[in-house]
Parts: sequence; C-alpha cells; structure tokens
Amino acid sequence: MCFQVLCCGGSEILVAGNLIFFLCLKLLHCLLTGEAKNLVPYSGPNKMRDCFCTINLDQEEVFRTQVVEKSLSPFFGEEFYFEIPRTFQCLSFYIYDKSVLQRDLRIGKVAIKKEDLCKYTSKETWFLLQPVDSNSEVQGKVHLELKLNELITDNGSVCQQLVVHIKECHGLPLVNGQNCDPYATVSLMGPSRNDQKKTKVKKKTSNPQFNETFYFEVTRSSSYTKKSQFQVEEEDIEKLEVRIDLWNNGNLVQDVFLGEIKVPVKVLGNDSFQAWYLLQPRENGNKSSKTDDLGSLRLNVCYTEDYVLPSEYYASLRNLLLKSPDVQPVSASAAYILGEVCRDKYDAVLPLVRLLLHHQKIVPFVTAVAELDLKDTQEVNTIFRGNTLATRCLDEMMKIVGKHYLKVTLKPVLDEICESPKPCEIDPIKLKEGDNVEVHKENLRYYVDKVFSTIVQSSISCPTLMCDVFYSLRHLAAKRFPNDPHVQYSAVSSFVFLRFFAVAVVSPHTFHLRPHHPDAQTSRTLTLISKTIQTLGSWGSLSKSKLSSFKETFMCEFFKMFQEEKFTEAVQKVPTIEMYKRAQGRTRIGKKNFKKRWFCLTSRELTYHKQRDKEPIYNIPIKNILTVEKLEESAFNRKNMFQVIYGEKPLYIQANNCVEASEWIEALCRVSRCNQKRLSVYHPSAFLNGNWLCCKATTENTKGCTPCTAGVPADIQIEIDGDRETERIYSLFAINMPKLQKMEEACGSIAVYQGPQKELDDYSNFTIEDSVATFQTLQQIIAIVEKLNEPHEKYRKKRSSSAKYGSEENPIVGKVS
Repeated sequence: MCFQVLCCGGSEILVAGNLIFFLCLKLLHCLLTGEAKNLVPYSGPNKMRDCFCTINLDQEEVFRTQVVEKSLSPFFGEEFYFEIPRTFQCLSFYIYDKSVLQRDLRIGKVAIKKEDLCKYTSKETWFLLQPVDSNSEVQGKVHLELKLNELITDNGSVCQQLVVHIKECHGLPLVNGQNCDPYATVSLMGPSRNDQKKTKVKKKTSNPQFNETFYFEVTRSSSYTKKSQFQVEEEDIEKLEVRIDLWNNGNLVQDVFLGEIKVPVKVLGNDSFQAWYLLQPRENGNKSSKTDDLGSLRLNVCYTEDYVLPSEYYASLRNLLLKSPDVQPVSASAAYILGEVCRDKYDAVLPLVRLLLHHQKIVPFVTAVAELDLKDTQEVNTIFRGNTLATRCLDEMMKIVGKHYLKVTLKPVLDEICESPKPCEIDPIKLKEGDNVEVHKENLRYYVDKVFSTIVQSSISCPTLMCDVFYSLRHLAAKRFPNDPHVQYSAVSSFVFLRFFAVAVVSPHTFHLRPHHPDAQTSRTLTLISKTIQTLGSWGSLSKSKLSSFKETFMCEFFKMFQEEKFTEAVQKVPTIEMYKRAQGRTRIGKKNFKKRWFCLTSRELTYHKQRDKEPIYNIPIKNILTVEKLEESAFNRKNMFQVIYGEKPLYIQANNCVEASEWIEALCRVSRCNQKRLSVYHPSAFLNGNWLCCKATTENTKGCTPCTAGVPADIQIEIDGDRETERIYSLFAINMPKLQKMEEACGSIAVYQGPQKELDDYSNFTIEDSVATFQTLQQIIAIVEKLNEPHEKYRKKRSSSAKYGSEENPIVGKVS
C-alpha cells in the first residue's frame, strides 16, 4: 500500500527588511509495503481472520484497504495519495477484523507522531502492533493559567490560594468517529489530599471552550506576619501538584478518558503562569505485556517539509525548467536531470508534470523524452513498456488530466459490475462445486464487451491534452518503425488500455470511481476483465503469438472468443458519493435539519438525490455557482462542512471526512472557476438567529466578510500552484546535491578525456549524450539551488527560535520542571 499526504498551512517571517509570506508544505509518502504478519488468531475454531487496514489522521479515518479474507498475514498492496487540509498530531494505521453482524474488531494499531515521521524516511520498517484502548488514543492540548495568591482572612491570618483557570482545549480525539462531549476535572493532589472540581460538559466538539476558574486552599499560617511576599512551606509545596483530566461524557455508558496533564505547584511564583500543554496518557494506564503477540505491520515512510517563497524567488529555476522541451539534446535539460538524480522517479515526476501542465509545456516535453526512449527501442512489441521518465510522465499526466474522462467513461459500467455482480470465475482450480464454467464465461464475455465498447466509443470525450500527446506518440512511432503499419496504433493503445483504463478497472476505488473496495469475488471479476481488455487494446494482440502472453491456459481459451474483426478495427479508432446536506426548507417544528443525500457532480450540474441512481430532487447548474468554500465548524457544530453559494442562499454540505470535503471543494471550484459572476468575498459561517455568526451583520444579504480562497477566475482547467511545485523541485535538487556534483564531475571527465573511460561505476547510470550542454545546465542548477538555500535557512532559524515553549505552536510535553 502506498500512501502519500500533502499538508498545507501558512506562516510568515521577516527577511532583509521585507515581509515574506511562506506557505508550509508537508509532503508524506508512506508505503505500506503490502503486508502484516503474525496477527493474533481468532479465538474460535476457525483461527483465520478477514482483515483490513485503515489510515487515520489522529482518530479520523480517511482511507481503508480492501478486506483480505482468511489470513493472519494479509497482503494489501494499495496506493493512496491525497492532500491533508488540516494539521494533525499523529498518523495511525489500524488493523481490523471484519465482522458481519457486530462492530469490526480492532486488532491493533501503529501510531507515528508527526514529529517522528522524519525518523523513518526512506526506511522500510516492521512496526509492532500496539493495543487499542482509551489510554493509547490520547491527543490534543489544553490551555491553562495558574497562579498562587496571598489572602488575608478576617482574623488577620494569611492563606495561600491556588487559582486554576482552564481556558480551552484543541484537537481532542473523536469517539466512535464522532465529536466528543468533553469535560475536565481539576484536582489538587498531595500525600493526604485530593481536592477535585469539575467543569461543565461541552457538547459535540473537539475544541471545547471552558473558560472556568477554580480556587484551592494551599496553606494557612497560624498567625499573620507582615512580609513583602508570602512564603509556602517547603514540605507542602514539594508534594502538591495540579492534575487536569479530560473525559468524554458517556451519558448512559462509562465516561471515556481523553488525556491528562500534571503541573507541580512548586514551579509557580508570584506571577501568573500561563501555557499550553500536550495531553498525556495515564501513567498507570493499561499497558499490555504481550504487545508482540498482536502482530506486525510493514511501512516505508518518506516525510519532507517545504516552505514556499514568493513567486519571484523561483523565477530562475522555473525558467530553466520550462526551457527543457527546447534543449538539445533533451537529456541535457534541467527537467531530465531531475529524473536522473532522484532515486525514485515518481518523486520527480509528480511536481514536474504539474508544473509543465500549469505552463502548457507538457506536450513538447513528453514528445522530446519519448523520442529519446524510442532511440533505445529495438522491437515494436516493447514500445513504451518500461518505467522511464517518459512513461512515468505520461502516466501522471493521464491521472491528472483524465480524471473526469475516466468517470464519464467507466463509472456507469463499473457501478453495474460492482452492484449487481455475476459469477465470472473461469479458472478450473478456483471453481466451486456446482459452478457452470460456460455460464461464467458468458457472464465475463458480457462484461468485457460492455467495458471495451464503452472505451472505444469514448474517444470524443478524451481530453484535448491527451489527444495532443497521443498524436505526437503516433508520429514518433511511425517514424521510428516505418515498415510497420500498425505501430502507430500500438504506441497509443499501450497507454490508453494498458496504463490507463486497465488500471482503473482493476482498482476503481483508487481513481474515485467507486467509494469503497469491491468484495473479493468482484475484485476477481475486475481482474479478469482488466487482463482481457489489456490484450484487446493492443494492436496485433489477436494473433496466436499474442495468446502466449497469458500465463494461464484458461485465459488463452477464453480470449479465443474475441478473435473477431470488429475488435481489431475498434482499437484503431481509439485516439457519487453520499453526504449530508442542510435542508433548504423548514421542518414542522421550524428548524432546519440535516439529511443524507446522494450527490452527483458533472461538468454541467451538481445534483442530489434521495436514492442512488434515482431522479435528482434538486440540481444546481455549474454556471450558476458563485463560489465554493469551507464552512466553520462552529456554524452548526459539525466537522468537514463546506458551502456552495449559487444564488440568494448557500447549500451547506457535510462530507464524511476532511479529505473528502477538500476533494469536493477542489472539484467544484475547478468546474466553476470560469464562471463570470464568481464572488470575491464570502461569509465563512452561517446566518442564524438573525445575524451572521462570523461578522455579526444582521442582514442576510450583507456582502461577505472574508476573501474567497479560490481567488480571481482563471481560464484554466486544472488547479495547480506553480510556485508550490517549483519549491518541491528545488527541495529534490537540494536533497540530491551530491548526485548533481557527481554528475558534474562525470561531464568534466568525459569532456577532458574525449569520451567515457573504462572506470565509470560512479556515473554509468547517468544519461549523458552531450557532456558540454549537460555540464552547463548542471552549473546553472547548482547555482540556483545555492541561492535559494539562503532564504530557506533564514526562515528555518527564525521559525526554530520564534515559537516559545508553552505556546500553542510549541506546547509543553510532560511535567514542568
């Protein structure tokens, strides 16, 4: 399982007298390399388990794997990539045992604190599963103010009084997937005392505002003596401590522990002591002595943190990268060199493709690197089959540009297969008693026909950018193999079928074509369909020699059913989710409520339905959308909400998690960003009880109080931040500076000795066609990176010294000493 996370936030610093705004980028590439092992067996007669794994930001689930049936060492092998739209403290992986009739059982978890992610960068690690209980789920922070006061009683004696002001908490965990009902207990603890007081319960929030003050008597002297300041007896002060415990109010069930902090009274002086504290597990919490018995999970985590400077800082690097398609040879270009020095080409491809897309340079660059690939291709049947920079760029470009194309093309037929599955198993070894293999073949043939015809009839919907790239590939292939009349088709079909449609068919959830993983039987059906259309989509695949590409005899026999002229001719022609909405009307008791609805988005309209695949009960034309923005949690005390403003009143929608909400906002902004009447300001909260909660304006049609995040409409189809991608590329060059320098030495050696020498182990993996041109580009890259290092280093120093210990950004961990 591959899991990548992109997290955005914001901050600012002062550099050389100018105010520079930084966008904080946290990029996480986490590889669940596919397996758990030695899971604790089921207690019943059948020891095997049906396992799946969830990925959680703190306690909020954002993704889950498919269910692996009957295994104690399940293999998952799935990929996730998404942006994190909020801060988080912990990245967690939970292993579950699937249950049909009861709640799924959590076997164990792996939790990695955000600050510890860098420790595991590029290291494949087996993590022991830890037990899951309330003590292990602690997260969040609490804001306290403490003070020791001197009071003089009526009889003249002196009393020392402790004042505890509990202000607020941030980031408390979810309980059973929902916001908790938190309250706090405040205790003054000592060898012979335990004075405890309690706050009010706050309903349905992870960020409660308590703002309550409690008073405790600390010491009392026998007589009053005039002193400039009070003194507390050493023996008492050394033993007293303040303890704050956070709890979730269980109403009719047991309260759930959320975390605690302890502050020794001895650290308090005359002045008020105010600070943020990270909540901690209980010191005597339930700690299992047999955690090894729960099993293990293998992960590969890569974590980097980038800070995006203003656009002008990137001008030199951006211009150098955008010149890449015109550099001769292309292997001497900055973009190509980036792919050469990165250990994993995917690290380079993602920001590079997005940057080139943003500046309309992707087609000439892919054409140039594909031509370089073809120089080393000796046989027609291996054309564009390797994992080169060209093929990886094409893969990523199709994922970005072809997202909507896949949805309108494959989603209807995949919905039919997943929701009304027919048995399609044709492997004699896997057939069950009573199965009719001929009926299964017909079922599979029906599905393959439907998927294949849907694909070949979709060429009119293919994005223009993909068509332009495929046009270039066809001409390059025909030029490289002039004696093969079919190569121009196989060059295109290699990508359209093998690396695009077939991948989407076998993993529809990865491409957001299905909300969840299909079950085991449906997954098997999709695998068989994918195998077949891969071969159908390759020109010449209907020949006898191509049948040998199937390792399984039963697939060879099944594929013979498709040896018809219509399939070969067809190849040559090839160039909703469920959420909550706030009611638009009013209920009988006069209050608006939230209802579960099925939402569907096309390039023309946003609709919602009472039932899936039924007629919509309401539709909003895309051209009428004025803006799409997040909604503050405080508006309705609900998380993951956003608003679609399209007329006099907004539509309020609650997504199932933060990632889903972010993706819907992005999708709606993308399809509506060219609308002429888009708003520049909006209200981030709701109009309730006669006023806007955000700005307190009393008129519902009052102009918005906050600038829209989407900004001014732009005539683009894909929302890409070019500076953000350039910063990522700078970081990759900076990390790989030793390789850049080694490549520079290699160019110098080749130039001096008029050609490569025998001892080329240090740089034999580099592609250096023109040592002089490559050397010049490398010098430019190194100079630009060194220049960009300066403002980044200044920011890092400023940031490390700016957050005071005990502030919200840098809360106190453990006891204060």
